Amino acid sequence: MTSQTKPPASAQRTARRAVAGAALADALLILVFAAMGRDAHQRGDIFTGVLLTAWPFLAGAALGWLAARVWLRPLTVRPSGLAVWIGAVAGGMVLRAITGQTVVIPFVVVALLSLGFFLVGYRLLVAGARRFGRTRSQR
Repeated sequence: MTSQTKPPASAQRTARRAVAGAALADALLILVFAAMGRDAHQRGDIFTGVLLTAWPFLAGAALGWLAARVWLRPLTVRPSGLAVWIGAVAGGMVLRAITGQTVVIPFVVVALLSLGFFLVGYRLLVAGARRFGRTRSQR
């Protein structure tokens, strides 16, 4: 494809949907992570508490999106999933520390494992489903 030709409108719509879907999935999964953590520690104030816990990780994930230009290939594990995951954890912990929220090693480990499972995990499932679909269509 030359720089002067555009993909068909249907391909552009599909690409926009993939970007929006991945961004929404990332945000929802980070909110789930925050909600699970608050529930595990029996903290009240559900809605605002979850947002208070989640915002540093959401901001870190957004930085990961920007750094890796995730919108170009939003559902790939590498580099997109890894960038969003590491951005969410590293950025989230830095922002938590700057704003006086708790940052202790056990929490960092839990966040690293949980957010990796969520943010990379669904991308692995998408990749597996795509691979499975390709092999079935070749039969």
